[in-house]
Amino acid sequence: MRRRADGLDREILALAVPALGALVAEPAFLLVDTALVGHLGAEELAGVGIGVAVLSTVVGLLIFLAYGTTPAVARLLGAGDRPGAIRAGIDGIWLAIVAGIALLATAPLAGPVVALFGAASAVTEHAAVYLGISILGLPAMLIVLAATGLLRGLQDTRTPLVVAAIGFAANAVLNVALIYGVGLGVAGSALGTVIAQWGMAAFFIWFAVRAAIRERVPLGIRWGDLGRTASTGGWLFVRTLSLRAALLATTAVATQAGTTALAATQIAFTLFSTLAFALDALAIAGQAMVGKALGAHDAAQARAVTRRLQGWGVGFGCVVGALLLSVAWVLGGVFTTDADVRSALPVALVLLALAQPIAGFVFVLDGVLIGAGDARYLAWTGVVNLAVFLPLLLLALVPGWDALAVIWAAFSFGYLGARAVTLGLRARSDAWLRLGAVR
Repeated sequence: MRRRADGLDREILALAVPALGALVAEPAFLLVDTALVGHLGAEELAGVGIGVAVLSTVVGLLIFLAYGTTPAVARLLGAGDRPGAIRAGIDGIWLAIVAGIALLATAPLAGPVVALFGAASAVTEHAAVYLGISILGLPAMLIVLAATGLLRGLQDTRTPLVVAAIGFAANAVLNVALIYGVGLGVAGSALGTVIAQWGMAAFFIWFAVRAAIRERVPLGIRWGDLGRTASTGGWLFVRTLSLRAALLATTAVATQAGTTALAATQIAFTLFSTLAFALDALAIAGQAMVGKALGAHDAAQARAVTRRLQGWGVGFGCVVGALLLSVAWVLGGVFTTDADVRSALPVALVLLALAQPIAGFVFVLDGVLIGAGDARYLAWTGVVNLAVFLPLLLLALVPGWDALAVIWAAFSFGYLGARAVTLGLRARSDAWLRLGAVR
């Protein structure tokens, strides 16, 4: 048994560590844009910030292109049908292309969308330029998501890491050249990123075409398969939408609670997102390994992977929670010079630290059930979890209560706790253990 556990640990790490590197590289693109544009001026920086917020929301909602493709490919691979697995990945890429073309049609809306933020006219103008050009890269971004799902399903997380690293380097060089060398400013930042994204997409398309030719898989679009892929993606879209709604609701209530509560909440969310990278990497390993096991009709393996991932998730949560707890009272100085925010922040960070084992449990089981193709359950319980969370969150607006403490208690133990219950109950049952090449 110990030998089997050791083997699972090695397999988890072999998938999770490269996945972590690729996950970190993704936001690094936006960090480079922000850092380079920051030297142009405050208005340019603020404009890019608005454009990035819109793009991040769109791409975040479409993450199902990766999360939906991975389990479909992994199941077929586990069933011994590698050509079918490649074809499932091709279907995901076609769906990304269709969705990307549809998003290109929204380019004329860039100005009206950024105007909704109500920023100063100069800021809005820069935001419209940045977003209008960046929309040209959305099809490439979606292709990269779908192709990454294909590779993860094939149990390969190293290739996406290499591509992400090269893309990050190209993006940095292009941004410097176009922003400062050519003098395009904000437009150069957007254009450099678009070029880098299309370069990454071109490589992934080449990889998929080469794999399809090797396995004699047809490359043409198949609308029936595309519809089935979109159906699964639709449930994952609802799941992701519920997550985004929880984050937006938390920010909205913090805004009502005052500037100090909002600033502290944004810092806490930044730390939460950073810690989530490692947990996301474990979840990705879960998607790939569980999907493959179920495709191979090996329920025992799927259960074993789930147990090990739970151990990794909770264990990592305990470690990072302890680290965060140890610096909760001094970390504020890294992010702000405002005395009120620094004084208030430890309350949020202590609650967030205490909830990290719960977060670890939640993230890995989310990955397991995505890998099992249990998207419908994740969608409906996402709505249920949100319904549990919102009334607790609104208690922060009760006069006389510590708003920041209530916000983060509600998020850390109300929302994450509700997700832990719904995911844990599902994982304990046999309902998600549907064996075979197709769920």
